[in-house]
Amino acid sequence: METRLVGKAKEVIISPERPTVIIGERINPTGKKKLSASILAGDMSLVRQYAREQVAAGADVIDVNVGAAGADEVKLLPEAVQAVAEEVEVPISIDSAKPKALEAALKLAPGRPLINSVSGEEASLKEILPLAKEYSVPVVALCMDDSGIPADAEGRLAVAGKILERATALGIGLEDILLDCLALTCSSDPRAPSVTLAAMRLARQRLGVNLTLGASNVSFGLPDRDLLNGVFLGLAIEAGLNAPIVDPAKARPYILAADLLLGKDEWAMRYISAYRQRQREQQ
Repeated sequence: METRLVGKAKEVIISPERPTVIIGERINPTGKKKLSASILAGDMSLVRQYAREQVAAGADVIDVNVGAAGADEVKLLPEAVQAVAEEVEVPISIDSAKPKALEAALKLAPGRPLINSVSGEEASLKEILPLAKEYSVPVVALCMDDSGIPADAEGRLAVAGKILERATALGIGLEDILLDCLALTCSSDPRAPSVTLAAMRLARQRLGVNLTLGASNVSFGLPDRDLLNGVFLGLAIEAGLNAPIVDPAKARPYILAADLLLGKDEWAMRYISAYRQRQREQQ
C-alpha cells in the first residue's frame, strides 16, 4: 500500500513497510496571532520561513492551512501554496475544507500534492472526492460524518468504510486515501487516546490503508505537551500510524526512536545520524 506524493523536486512514498513520513503542521494560523495577521495581510514571509524551518527539521511534506478568521481562502490558499512551492522542494498538503479554495490551490501546486481533507459528511463527499479524482491526487479522510465523531473505534471504522466505498466508486484507489482516525484531547476524556489507537489498529488490520493523524491534539489543555505528544506518537506508530501531522522540530526524535524500535531503521542509521546532527547544533 504505497501513497505517492511529489513536490517540486522530491518524491515521498508513504507505506507501512517504509519509515514514518513527517507532515509538518506549523503553517496553520489557529492560535498563532503573528502568522494569522501575516496571512490576512497577504504577506507570505512567515509562511516561507516556516516551510524552510520545517524541512530543515526533518519534514517530508508541508501542510499549508490559511484558515484564519475572516480569511479569503480562495485567494490566500493558492498564494500560500505557491510561496511554499517556491521555497522548498518537498510535497505539499493543501489543507482546507472549502472546495473552491482547494481547487484554486490544486491548479498551481507542483507535482502530486495531498488534499487535507474529506470527511464522511455528505457535502464533503460530494464536493471534495471529485476534486481528488479530477486532479489525480491523494486525500486525507477524516473519520467523522454528519453525526459528528463516533465515540468508539468501530464507529470510526464504519465512517472510514463509507468514505472508502464512495472513493472507490469514483475510481480513486485505496492507495490514495490517508485515513485519519482523529486524535481528541485526553484532558476532556481520558479514554480518547485509547479509542484513537484502537481505531488505527482496526484500520490497519481490516482496511490496510495508510494512516495520518494530527497527533498533538491529544495533549490540548494539559501541561508538558511535548512529553505527552511524544509518548502518544510512539504508541500510534506501533498501532499503524505512518504519516503523522506534527511539528518536526519537536516530534522527529520520538518518531525516529519509534521507527528504530519497530524495525524500520536498519542498523539505527537514521536515529544515529539525527543524534549526531543535534549534537553538532548544540556545540
